[in-house]
Amino acid sequence: MTKLIPELSVFFPCYNEEANLKNTFDKALPVIKEVADKWEVIIIDDGSKDKTPLIASQIAKEYPNNLKIVTHNPNRGYGGAFKSGLYNSQYQWVAFTDADGQFEFTDLKKLINKQKETGADMVIGYYLGRKVPFIRIFGSKVWQFMVNLLFGLSVTDIDCGFKLINKKVIDTIPKLESERGPFITSEFLIKSKKAGFKIVEVGVTHYARQFGEATGSKLNVVIAGFKDLFRLWIKLTFNK
Repeated sequence: MTKLIPELSVFFPCYNEEANLKNTFDKALPVIKEVADKWEVIIIDDGSKDKTPLIASQIAKEYPNNLKIVTHNPNRGYGGAFKSGLYNSQYQWVAFTDADGQFEFTDLKKLINKQKETGADMVIGYYLGRKVPFIRIFGSKVWQFMVNLLFGLSVTDIDCGFKLINKKVIDTIPKLESERGPFITSEFLIKSKKAGFKIVEVGVTHYARQFGEATGSKLNVVIAGFKDLFRLWIKLTFNK
């Protein structure tokens, strides 16, 4: 039977996700096999201090031809993990979600179908009800307002961690620079839009985190994000 796409790379950035990684992979695997003829999974272990590396290596033993592990030591932050996932992906289409299991991975088919309908170069998810504390939702709204104001990037949700990307986007846009802060996905969308790629959106399901701790709202991460934001704005504004 013909699959939806010929080839697919999927990557999972993870930091201290020992309680979530295997379950996330097990739910994703049947979907990946269903939609793609050729596939690979990349686990980015961003300097985890728990059993995440052990669990990743156990998964890799089961699928030695389809799974690879990228290890950061020390921890580089979400931006570094995101870049490692993008730049280690080899296939025409690249998808990613966080390793915390908060997304419904079957929604990948929605992203692929949306791409086929529109011919888009990138399909980005937006939350159909984000299951996080209100303060994080409020912070995300403020962050999105700042990005839209400075860069004119009008999308429903900048930071939703579920996207489908044509590899030509990754190979074409300038190398991403953000590292520790949350600006990385904004930088990616800004540079993709500036390069003229077509971006469309589709709603995706989001679940409450069951295990582990999110790190995106920590003060040092937020500060790093704003530094990256203003650094890119200055570069694009004054170095034309």
